[in-house]
Amino acid sequence: MAELLQIENLSAGYGEAVVLSGVNLALPEGQTLALLGRNGTGKTTLMNTLAGATRQHAGSIRLGDAVLHKLPAHERAAAGIGWVPQERNIFKSLTVHENLTAVARPGRAGAPQWTPARVYEMFPRLAERKGNLGTQLSGGEQQMLAVGRALVLNPRLLLLDEPLEGLAPIIVEELLKAIRRITREEGLSAIIVEQHPQAILAISDLAAVLDRGSVVHRGGAAELRGQPALLDQLLGVVR
Repeated sequence: MAELLQIENLSAGYGEAVVLSGVNLALPEGQTLALLGRNGTGKTTLMNTLAGATRQHAGSIRLGDAVLHKLPAHERAAAGIGWVPQERNIFKSLTVHENLTAVARPGRAGAPQWTPARVYEMFPRLAERKGNLGTQLSGGEQQMLAVGRALVLNPRLLLLDEPLEGLAPIIVEELLKAIRRITREEGLSAIIVEQHPQAILAISDLAAVLDRGSVVHRGGAAELRGQPALLDQLLGVVR
């Protein structure tokens, strides 16, 4: 299976501060990576680096044929990055529909196309509120809209940074179902950072664990999910 994303010897951070050091990861086309680790280990920094929102000190990032590390942040969406940061970054002064149409772009020829209509089909709550402003949405609805905005970019790689954080259980289930459809049924490659490891490992192909800015474990998601003692050890969980 061809590699979609290749990260080699990556060091990055904020200003002169280095958060990530010597990171090597690869993600095949059509697969999902669960990116795990304790708080403060560099997970969000890695996602931000892929999106172009940090200072890269060393290493290379390639997405398909694109040399991603040489592109400014505003060109990475065109290269195939769909980013859902923790802050969601929706346009709160625009309606749901305007949020989607403002950023929508056609996908690659022959690839399934994500349109606002398809987003509404996946998230009926958004269809019911398509005329509402971003400020009028609940936290869960804002997260659905953030995911929808990333999808209508028709990316090759979806980055989801703690998409379930702070949401009600019923919304968590809706989002997990949607993410499973996006990755499993639609075959979109994704990297997911999440504090609910078992839930995300269940819908991922691969897993990587960061500690102090370096990769300390990589392997199959199912294998790690089936070794709860190892998972606890890697995440620093004491039972």
